[in-house]
This record gives sequence, structure tokens and C-alpha cells, in this order.
Amino acid sequence: MMSSFLVFWSILVGTTMVESDLDLYGIPLVGIEGQTTTLEPYRDKVILVVNTASECGFTRQYKGLEQLWKDYGDQGFVVLGFPCNQFGGQEPGTEADIMAFCEKNFGVSFPLFAKVDVNGKKTHPLFQELKQRAPGFMGTEGIKWNFTKFLIKPGGEKIKRYGSRDEPEELVDQIKAWLPKT
Repeated sequence: MMSSFLVFWSILVGTTMVESDLDLYGIPLVGIEGQTTTLEPYRDKVILVVNTASECGFTRQYKGLEQLWKDYGDQGFVVLGFPCNQFGGQEPGTEADIMAFCEKNFGVSFPLFAKVDVNGKKTHPLFQELKQRAPGFMGTEGIKWNFTKFLIKPGGEKIKRYGSRDEPEELVDQIKAWLPKT
């Protein structure tokens, strides 16, 4: 177990040390077109996992997320979008609706996944694990709203959590710091 000091420190800096026995990269995922996959193809990349919604005040962040993907995707970075309808019913459409909306309105080309729950009894195992490894303010695990972001260092040994109000552009320095050195 982590010492109390390390837990306190990880809450303050928003980064955790991995202690889970669960392999983050082996958690089953479903792509937006129904294909089964995992995070394994992204093990050596900086990963930004985001719970998204099409009818949210933060939906405009798709533009910034796409720009990050375009700017750093060829350097070992990937954005992964996970639509969620748990906050104000702001993602009511089907996966096909979501994909069409994202492409048409924001030119989204980064990987999108099937809708998931990020809180409650049906929380997707990926979000359960991310919330445990990178708790929010004052150690809370619950996700407060759409466009909460989890930045994962290659190999998964560090995870940093960002809130809905954190704009994608604000993550650039941390992304660059974690990019694989070539």
C-alpha cells in the first residue's frame, strides 16, 4: 500500500503511482463501430482518455483534442474519446450519430469508442481503473462532468487527471514531457 504521504502528494499533484493488479492495457474496449479492442496498441504512447458528449457546453473541446492529435499523433501520442450520456443526457444519439456528428462538426479523426458509463454501478472497467489510479480533487473518484481527461504516460506508470474546464491546449507541456524520446 502507498504511504499516507504518497497518497496525499499524488492528490496534490494529480499524478498517481500504479498499484493496481489490473493490467490497464488488457481491459476490453468496444470501438465506435463495434470492434473489440484494448489499449494494448497504445502501450508505448502518451494516451489522453476523454469522456465526451455531443450536446455539452464543453463539446467545443473536440476541436482542441483533434488539434492535439494532429500535432503530436506522429510523435507517440493518441486521443481516445469515450462518449458518455450520464451528465444531463448530453450524448443521446447512437454510436453512428456520434461518429457522424464528430466528423461533420469537428473533423474528428482520433479513435472513438462505444458509449460508456463513467460513474455508478455500470462504470466501465477502464474508467473504474483510471479513477482509482488518478483521483480527483480531495481524493474523490467520481467524474464530475463531460470532458474529464486522463493523461497516461507510456507504460501506464503515471496518470494525471484533468477536469472539464481544463482546455486541451493546456495539456501540451505535459504531453511533450511524456512523449517517447527519439
